[in-house]
Amino acid sequence: MKKRKSINDIAKELNVAISTVSAVLNGKAEERRISAAMRDRVLAYARQSGYQPNMVARSLRTGKSKILGMLVEDIADPFFATIARMVEKNAALHDYKLFYSSTENDPQNAKALIRAFRDRQVDGFIIAPTPGIEKEIQGLLADQIPLVLFDRYFPGIASNNVVVDNYEGAYKAARLFVEKGYQNIAFITLSSQQTQMSDRLKGYEAAIEESRLAPSIYEISYTLSDDILLKQIQYFLKDRPQIDAVLFATNYLAINGLRAMSVLGKAVPNDIAVIGFDDNTHFGLFSPSITAIAQPIEEISTHIVKLLMNDLKASHLSQPIDVTKEIILKTTLIERQSSAQKKKKLAL
Repeated sequence: MKKRKSINDIAKELNVAISTVSAVLNGKAEERRISAAMRDRVLAYARQSGYQPNMVARSLRTGKSKILGMLVEDIADPFFATIARMVEKNAALHDYKLFYSSTENDPQNAKALIRAFRDRQVDGFIIAPTPGIEKEIQGLLADQIPLVLFDRYFPGIASNNVVVDNYEGAYKAARLFVEKGYQNIAFITLSSQQTQMSDRLKGYEAAIEESRLAPSIYEISYTLSDDILLKQIQYFLKDRPQIDAVLFATNYLAINGLRAMSVLGKAVPNDIAVIGFDDNTHFGLFSPSITAIAQPIEEISTHIVKLLMNDLKASHLSQPIDVTKEIILKTTLIERQSSAQKKKKLAL
């Protein structure tokens, strides 16, 4: 295995001082009054020799790793995957790398990942928090480590948050069903007290109450496998044949709900209309296409990086970090075939 080139090796081979090579490779040639010719000579040799900086050593020396740690519920989920990709792209514009991992909404996983990222001295955190990690979040804030929470947050903890108006999104979806003539509108959600789930439930309930309809709510544990989830949705729909529309609180609930309807032989939207919270890249290709509440993913990503960069700048200048900024963005209801006007059944 080829030996990794070090600053010492470059200095020796160029017959120059180690401090000169170090200053050039760390972008401090002008500050140290190193000539342009020497700077170019060192940089050219470093490129030719395939020099790669030791990031651990650099972080110990500068106090900056130029790495951000991102924790999401499931990186395979289209919503989180797209957010991570855009955050990664935006962070790169500021010369930061992004490390990300899935918590599976498990507090023990989340705690272990936070410890691991802290051990690796990441400069900042981006977290979609799972219940049970309040102490860890408070620890990051107390240590003035730049942090942004997104998708959900802890109401009792002052933090930088980037979220959407989940209440309004669910409210608009339920109201669309009413306007299209549906009267037995169900809401299938997760059994969770997380802010995004709680607000979506409240939005649905407000629209149903305002329309003087009877609510029909089914909460499912987020720890279930897809097969069990599918069976539970099947049972719920089979037990309530009067349901003519369903609002699903998450992307993967909507996918499993559509599978359940197919197994039961229920046509969308003729038998049951459907709206999902979070658009899916394939929803427009389904037959029929699926109406969805879309989150402004590009805006979310931009605000996450902007807040984090502001705090990182303050941290590097040894200034106190402001952790009280909250960004609330609007959702967009994308109307497709699955929420078409309800057809009146002909009298026999």
